[in-house]
Amino acid sequence: MAGRRRASSAHARGNDEFRQRVSQEAARIMAEEGVRDFHAAKRKAAGRLGQDEHRNLPSNREVEEALTSYLQLFHARDLPHTLQRLLGTARDAMQLLSRFEPRLVGPLLNGVATPFSEISIHTFPDNPEQVALLLHEHAIPYEDGSRRLRFGGERQEDVPVFRFVAGDTRIEICAFPPQAMREAPLSPVDARPMKRAGLKEVEQLLTDAAPAPSAIG
Repeated sequence: MAGRRRASSAHARGNDEFRQRVSQEAARIMAEEGVRDFHAAKRKAAGRLGQDEHRNLPSNREVEEALTSYLQLFHARDLPHTLQRLLGTARDAMQLLSRFEPRLVGPLLNGVATPFSEISIHTFPDNPEQVALLLHEHAIPYEDGSRRLRFGGERQEDVPVFRFVAGDTRIEICAFPPQAMREAPLSPVDARPMKRAGLKEVEQLLTDAAPAPSAIG
């Protein structure tokens, strides 16, 4: 009995160590190679570590925590500039979309940003075609499509999306009906309702993200 307990404990430690290694490698892949999708990064990391790409993978939350640590450790000097650049781009896009009550969502709100990060914005037009028309009016080339999002109670819905590039940053706009402002979809990181930030909050984040002035002397 004691032997089985020791074996079980050793197996659990091995699983934990493997999950940690996959989390760390997935974080490195996302930070350095531009992979944005958590699942793709985890599978790629497991494969590189010579492990099954489908078994005992870490959660998205574990990978995001590893990514936060990686960025703070290896990109501490660049991170404030990256955050400021992305938040500035998000602010400009939200100002353009102001008539649709835009809300910024995603890891950027938690200070998690790489040079490859995509900006995600929720909008609430009466009709998704209003977003397309606005982009057309400003001569912004875009691609349209849809994204399946999860809500509470296991409900899933396909939401129209519009994607375009501002400078070297990809922006995705989800067009929800106005009443959807009261119910945010679930985050792929922790399965809780997504945090949404309005324009004033983003402007404050942009101020907070300003790099500290270099010391002189």
